[in-house]
This record gives sequence, C-alpha cells and structure tokens, in this order.
Amino acid sequence: MSTGLPGLDGQNVLVTGAARGIGRAIAQRLGAEGCVVGVLDLAAEDAERTAGEIVADGGRAFGYEADITDAASVSRALGAFAGQAGPLYALVNNAGWDRAAPFLETDADLWRKIVEINYLGPVSMTHAALERMIPEGRGRIVSIASDAGRVGSSGEAVYAGCKGGVVAFSKSVAREMARHGITLNVVCPGPTDTQLFADFDPTGKLAAALERQIPMRRLGQPGDYPGLVAFLLSDDAAFLTGQTISVSGGLTMHG
Repeated sequence: MSTGLPGLDGQNVLVTGAARGIGRAIAQRLGAEGCVVGVLDLAAEDAERTAGEIVADGGRAFGYEADITDAASVSRALGAFAGQAGPLYALVNNAGWDRAAPFLETDADLWRKIVEINYLGPVSMTHAALERMIPEGRGRIVSIASDAGRVGSSGEAVYAGCKGGVVAFSKSVAREMARHGITLNVVCPGPTDTQLFADFDPTGKLAAALERQIPMRRLGQPGDYPGLVAFLLSDDAAFLTGQTISVSGGLTMHG
C-alpha cells in the first residue's frame, strides 16, 4: 500500500537482484508506491514471477534476465526497460553474492567472482544508469551494501572489502553527480534472514548467537529495508546524498 511518499508515483525504477529476498521486497514496495519497476535478476523466470506479483497487486512491472557482471547484458536490460517504461528515474543496486570461508582458505577464482558481482557489478550498473539520467537532469541511485563493509566480518573478507568499496564509490560519484541533480546513497543491512545468510550459516548457530547480540533480539527481515529505500528515492530525500545508513537492529551504531 502506498504511503504517499512524494515524487515516486509513475517513476521508472530498476532493481537488481529483485527476484527474491531483500530485492524482491524492495521491488514490491516500490510497485505499491506507484513506481514502474524493472525487476532485474540472473534468474529470468523468478524475475518475471516477481514482476507478475507486482502487476497482480495493481502495479506496473517488467521482469528481465540480466547479468550485472556483463556490460552487454546490462545494456540490453536497460534498453528494454526504457522501451517499455520510458526514461530511467532511479536504480537500486541490490544484487550480491558471497561464499563464506576464512580468507586463507579462499583463492583467486573466488575473489574474482565476489569482486565482479559485489563491486564491479554495481559500478557497471551505475555507469549505465547515469548515462541515461544525466540528460534528464535528475535521478536517484541507492546501493544495498552491508554492515560488513563498515565494520568487517569474519569469513567474508573479500565480500566486506567490496561492500566497503561500494560505500566509497557511491560517496565519490555523489560528489560528481550533485550538479546534475542526481543523488547516490547507500543502505547497509545487518545480518538478515535470507537464503544467502542461510547458506552462510547452515547449522543456525551463527543466527542464534547474533540474535543474542542484536539489541532488538532478532535478525533483519527483507521487509525491514524497502521503506528506507523508498524514502531515499522520494522527493523527501532530495537534499540527501553521499550518505551511508546502517539498518541492523542496533548491532552496529555510528554517527
């Protein structure tokens, strides 16, 4: 249900990794806010399913298969969305991937895959989106990073490095894009109950330990983040750029 955030109704927004988890929740919320949502995911059928759910709820959405590590795939998806929806207003860089292991037990092939998906993927998506936003003289980009990129995380060294890189990259590009009316901000989730976390913690022991440490005594849920993303894309956040916001139930605090 729309909250009436100003400036969102009818805007064209792409969300990467939007077929499941946090990305799916974000896409659904933006559809409810009246946005025309481009659901991008490596899993084509799941992307189309999520788009169909948004349409069934009365919104407008299109699903696309897209590999954010492949520039040609990114270009095709953005072109298809523009053809169906019109000029791009906003991008949500949500897609990500990791495989947990102590750093000394990993190798260069794994590092490259993690970097390509979690750092170069958002960089490539941002570059392609900005080329479309600058002529319009406006735009919003929100990247979903991780608290791992702010404070580090055992077993996720390269992933955490990529997410920290997304934060620094977004701040730098925010400075360059301010004069074009384009803002860039970052949301850093804490530990969240998603399939990625389940793969990271197959025994459930880590989840139980974290629940004891988190002041709110629970892991994050995919639905904990879409409201903040919607706000950052709205006119209410028009003077907010280059910021990093942690959503972790109080596990990490800064400011």
